Amino acid sequence: MTITRLFGHFPLRHVLLAGACALAPLGAASAWQQSGTQPVIQPIPPSVRFQQDAQQQQVRDELQKSQQQQLLQQGVSDNAKRPMTDAARRRLDRADRAQRDRERARQQDLLDRERDASSLPRVVVPQSLPAAAHSGG
Repeated sequence: MTITRLFGHFPLRHVLLAGACALAPLGAASAWQQSGTQPVIQPIPPSVRFQQDAQQQQVRDELQKSQQQQLLQQGVSDNAKRPMTDAARRRLDRADRAQRDRERARQQDLLDRERDASSLPRVVVPQSLPAAAHSGG
């Protein structure tokens, strides 16, 4: 087999692999539907919803507090820069930038944790179907 022949068939492999990847979810869905277990979507209880709302409000409060602290820090930093030499001002600028980067990372982590913790509708697969479902009546 020559190199040109190997490269000539390479795009066909990509097409076949993409086709297999595209059809795999359909096969899995078909097998799942044939298994007879249907997911049950349960509504979120009011107490859980209240807890989620409280957590979201806490995240918003923390972000707002953080933004206010950043504004205060920026004002202090701006005032501190006035009587400085250029070298001291550059050091303070680097320190300010590092502080902003840390704060931005902390805020992003907080938002990411909140996003990951937010609950989607819970899907429960029943272990066994009730007798009424089997009786047809």
